[in-house]
Amino acid sequence: MSLFIFSCDDDNDNNFVDHDTYSQMRDATGTFSASNTYTLSMDINIQNTDVVLVYRKVGGNWQSIPKTYYLDNVVAPATGRELDYNFDFNTQEVNISTSANFNQASMSAAEANQYLNNQTFRVVLVPASAGKTANSVDKSDYNAVVKYYNLDESKVKTIKVN
Repeated sequence: MSLFIFSCDDDNDNNFVDHDTYSQMRDATGTFSASNTYTLSMDINIQNTDVVLVYRKVGGNWQSIPKTYYLDNVVAPATGRELDYNFDFNTQEVNISTSANFNQASMSAAEANQYLNNQTFRVVLVPASAGKTANSVDKSDYNAVVKYYNLDESKVKTIKVN
């Protein structure tokens, strides 16, 4: 299933000036389930030096992943259930997944609605040729990333996955 395609030029000419490679963002909404092995996959096309950042929408904010949630903090005695959001990527694909130290299918309807169903993620691609280094900005701070890379949130495309 193709979600979106990013493309960066790999011109090895040292005199090359890149005028069309820029940071991009896409929103993806999907539901984690046993049928998709609790993974949402998106096709991309990037260079191996590019950086991919992923944020999960929580209320009106974007929260950096990876992120661990401790589901039983308010229940006594706590059972130690942990749910993790994570992602990995290569030059052709981004995979956003959940994993847990319990069977995710056993989550209550309220928990599934909060953590698994219709989850929205913002995927940010920062090409190595963007002229700035990813180490110069706090990648966990979505607003800092938007400002640092001069990203236009009004141009974000939303795509439904699975």
